[in-house]
Amino acid sequence: MSKHHDHDHHDHDHHHGHDHAKARGHHHGHDHHDHGQGHHHHHHGDPNTMGRAFAIAIVLNTVFVAVEFFYGFLANSTALMADAGHNLSDVLGLMLAWGAAILAKRAPNQRYTYGLRSTSMLAALFNAMLLMAACGGIAWEAVQQLVHPDPVAGFTVSVVAGVGILINGFSAWLFMAGSKDDINIRGAYLHMAADAAISLGVLVAGLIVRYTGWNWLDPLVSIAIVVFIAMSTWSLLTQSLRMVMAAVPDNVDRAGIEQFLRARPGVSEVHDLHIWAMSTTENALTAQLVVPAGYPGDQVMDAISKELREEFAIQHSTLQVRQGASSTECCLQAAPAAHAHAH
Repeated sequence: MSKHHDHDHHDHDHHHGHDHAKARGHHHGHDHHDHGQGHHHHHHGDPNTMGRAFAIAIVLNTVFVAVEFFYGFLANSTALMADAGHNLSDVLGLMLAWGAAILAKRAPNQRYTYGLRSTSMLAALFNAMLLMAACGGIAWEAVQQLVHPDPVAGFTVSVVAGVGILINGFSAWLFMAGSKDDINIRGAYLHMAADAAISLGVLVAGLIVRYTGWNWLDPLVSIAIVVFIAMSTWSLLTQSLRMVMAAVPDNVDRAGIEQFLRARPGVSEVHDLHIWAMSTTENALTAQLVVPAGYPGDQVMDAISKELREEFAIQHSTLQVRQGASSTECCLQAAPAAHAHAH
């Protein structure tokens, strides 16, 4: 029986998932690290450019939060103060996202064998939770203002909100390139785009208050902002939660992959197909292929991994080849079998 060597990639390893498979099984593993292909398989741009985008957005928004809160306080506008609070949560969110993007590049070590890639998923989740918390704060303030309306300096509100549109719009533009492929960058982009839209709403409300004296409009706009943020954040929250729970990623066609593996020459069955997100940009897969004729050779296995990577967005695939002579159930699907082999 031939051993498999991975000539095309930096890393390779050989292991057998089940003790009873050792006699017959052959394992084919690909573990691609960022230094091997991070830049040409993902389309979210150069990480250095993203780093610059994070730095510029964080500095601009931190300064703006201080200015906006100060003028919101002076103008007695909950909409402006709420927008400042929301901007602050975004600055914290940006810091989380940037930190995760840096940590995702860290090389694996003995304990963290995947590196620290999964921090990007946690950052996306925390970002969504921060936004939801900000929504609660804004809603509370708005209700207080509705119950006890006070005069609002509408012109000041409009000018400050106008500056907010420029800053948030520019920040969103910085992240636009990376937002398509990375949920983490998409979180940052959504925050900035939402902020620009919110500032526009605050600007219009400020002008109306200035010319009509409808002070109740200011908190009403705050509540509309809350609904808007909550709706736009919901998908980010659910998607990042699914990632953390090791669900099959949204951009992966599980049925298509299973069909593809079953159709490989010599493969009679596919067992224990597990697909999960390793980070916000990388997916992993493990599967057991039953090949009665035995190990099909390195070239066939390399071709399968290449196809999974290029056509199915699976950057890391680990395939175990078995001849199907013994039980094939995974311990997750057949607990008694797992206990039987525990000794």
